[in-house]
Amino acid sequence: MRARALVLALVAALLVPAGLARADGEPAVRLSKAQAGTGGSVTVHGSGWRPRALLMILICGQSVPSRGVPGGTNSCANADGRAVTTDADGRFRRELPVAEPPVPCPCVVHVATATGARAEADAVLQVAGHAVEPLPAQPGGARPAALTDARLDGSDGLLTWFGAPPTRTLVLTVGNVGTSALRDPVFQVGTAHGVFAPRWEERQWRGAIPPGGRARVELPVELPAGAHGDYTVSLRYGGRVMAEQPWAVGRPWGVTLFWILVCLVVPAAVFRAGMALVDHLRPRGAAPRRLRLPAVGLRLPRTRTPGGRGSPAPPTLPWFTPDADPGALSAPHDDPFPSREAGT
Repeated sequence: MRARALVLALVAALLVPAGLARADGEPAVRLSKAQAGTGGSVTVHGSGWRPRALLMILICGQSVPSRGVPGGTNSCANADGRAVTTDADGRFRRELPVAEPPVPCPCVVHVATATGARAEADAVLQVAGHAVEPLPAQPGGARPAALTDARLDGSDGLLTWFGAPPTRTLVLTVGNVGTSALRDPVFQVGTAHGVFAPRWEERQWRGAIPPGGRARVELPVELPAGAHGDYTVSLRYGGRVMAEQPWAVGRPWGVTLFWILVCLVVPAAVFRAGMALVDHLRPRGAAPRRLRLPAVGLRLPRTRTPGGRGSPAPPTLPWFTPDADPGALSAPHDDPFPSREAGT
């Protein structure tokens, strides 16, 4: 039984493709065919990647899996690349059109993560009809390599909230896998906003890393004033990207608050200045004009007295006159109770 189980294990190991026979968690790439001409296509299979990771697939020249892509994506057919997202198990399958890279072969299918932690893998592809030249001599001396994931140290201050340039410090451990010491290397730090290409700036690190040694490297990173949104910070040396780190930059709400106050204060200040100017141009002796309402009242007629002065007539009721006394207008009637003097 043990011999049969051992034979089955050996057969299973032989059936596993060479490109996928890697340790768990290590990215791997396998092609449906090792040679294809321009205008054709190959199927790219991958495993061991992060779940739900966005990957970019390119055909690159002057590269082998052992050396990677020394010239970066400048040696790749970027216009004919394809993107793919891994499944929950870290696997993917994608059809890739075959195109000639801008440099001669040997060529590889280069697969690398587009976001998140850096991971990449290569598989050999022979592009039929494309020029083939020997690989350039690998430069000796110092060769830095990132040994740990990069991180961004620092935080925003009050001035950043009002639009000052956000700043961070890119920190990572760099090892020297070359044969000579690495002294005062000049790195390139790139900042990319969204899907745009990174903007590279040179940053020199002061120090020395002996062959086989390692050191903690800290490089400053600065964004433009008022920057906000999703950024990606990259570290490059000798044309090869060593590390990438995402950076979510908050919106400078202090600038928005400032403009709201400006929109409220400036009109009020202009109004007060205009009123002060009107008050200054008014004549000195002139009193401020006031609105007069017409007097509403009853004007009584005046009567003349023997002295010649007119005096107001006594008020009369509107429904009768002094000559028409209600007592004078009453009808005559007999006295029902005659006086005693009349009877005597």
